[in-house]
Amino acid sequence: MPFELRPSPAPRLRPEDDYLQNAWTGSVYPMAKQMGVAMILPRISPQPYSHLAFEGYQHAREHGKANQYNLRIFEAFFQEEKDIGKVEVLSELAAEVGLDLDSFEQDLEARKYQEAHKQALHHAYHEARISAVPTFHIGELVLQGLQSRENLEQAIKLQITPSE
Repeated sequence: MPFELRPSPAPRLRPEDDYLQNAWTGSVYPMAKQMGVAMILPRISPQPYSHLAFEGYQHAREHGKANQYNLRIFEAFFQEEKDIGKVEVLSELAAEVGLDLDSFEQDLEARKYQEAHKQALHHAYHEARISAVPTFHIGELVLQGLQSRENLEQAIKLQITPSE
């Protein structure tokens, strides 16, 4: 689900500043290692806004490639340090997952999915009440922030085990 922690015009974060360095050293790197996910703090400074990447997601979803697109965007940003705030970068990545480069680029430049993205954000912020990433909705439970495998498994068990 699209969600922006710091949508425009909020100030963009800089990876060289203490906040991101501390967050990644203290939380992100240990959890990624524990879960076997290769991630690096991208050195792109300031970090890009993600609205264009999410508008690209809307295009990919419409063309049956949402999951492939999301994975490729994740890899590009958190493993390859590509600037996912640029239309040309997003278009190349979209083409890699089988989307038509020209139509994808035209849709982003025309901001065809801007309203769909705004509606997705409204849903995330107001209806799903998401205020942190990741957020897990497991039945009636809502878990925000990084969770251990054990916490997630316990939450699932609580939802599938009938109460006595």
